[in-house]
Amino acid sequence: MKLLTFYKDGKLKPAVSTDKGVLDISGSYPTMIEAIERYEGLNEFLDFALEENSNYYIDQGSLTYGPAIDCMEKILCVGLNYQKHADESNMAAPGHPVLFSKYKNSLSGHGRKVAIPREAGQVDYEAELAIVIGREAKDVREEDALDYVFGYACSNDLSERTLQFRSGQWLLGKTLDGFCPLGPCIVTKDEIEDPNKLRISCSVNGEVRQDSNTNDMIFNCEQIISYTSKYMTLKPGDVILTGTPEGVALGYEGEKPWLTEGDEVKVEIERLGTLVTHMVAE
Repeated sequence: MKLLTFYKDGKLKPAVSTDKGVLDISGSYPTMIEAIERYEGLNEFLDFALEENSNYYIDQGSLTYGPAIDCMEKILCVGLNYQKHADESNMAAPGHPVLFSKYKNSLSGHGRKVAIPREAGQVDYEAELAIVIGREAKDVREEDALDYVFGYACSNDLSERTLQFRSGQWLLGKTLDGFCPLGPCIVTKDEIEDPNKLRISCSVNGEVRQDSNTNDMIFNCEQIISYTSKYMTLKPGDVILTGTPEGVALGYEGEKPWLTEGDEVKVEIERLGTLVTHMVAE
């Protein structure tokens, strides 16, 4: 199943993408968290809605995507988690997952515009696989970790490198407004056989900058979930960005192709779709 959010009367509402169109489920599931927590009932609702073939469908021409989920408690990120990205950064592979956070203000949806702050001069793209947690997880074993996953999505860990490295804390350069595009939808885990074997890529204005596979991750999805849950309780709807492969602008030798006004960034992950972001001036 593919779940997404869209704007309706100025508010974000959950929906489901089907072969026949996008169904508004907000009448019975006001938030995405409720859709996650009451997922079994959602299947029954969809059967009813599809049979009715009615007013639940959204006009595709008026559909404005929001971030795939916006009501989580936590947005966690893993830094330096692809071996080839560590190599291009001239950094040793970490012995433990490097964790940092983004805040909800950084969320944006598929097809949305993201403003480059006036003082920013080194805005970078980072294609990433996002994990969406489905049920409360605390101190879980690696072999059980995927049981706690609801689904997966494309994400872009946009980063302003000057601000990121201004101090020893990365937060400032990572959580600028709109700097966490997420979507276009959440694909439930039953549709993804192995999240650690998915092709992942990023292109800017049609030029491929990143082209890799999640099998290059230093810490796989199970390890990340297990490790994180040892130190904090993961809640339904929490999002974990699992790191980016090689090819970021920061890793280029010589002149670096930072993002600028007018750039179109596409993140594509096998079976999860394509996430598009338009960069504009603040």
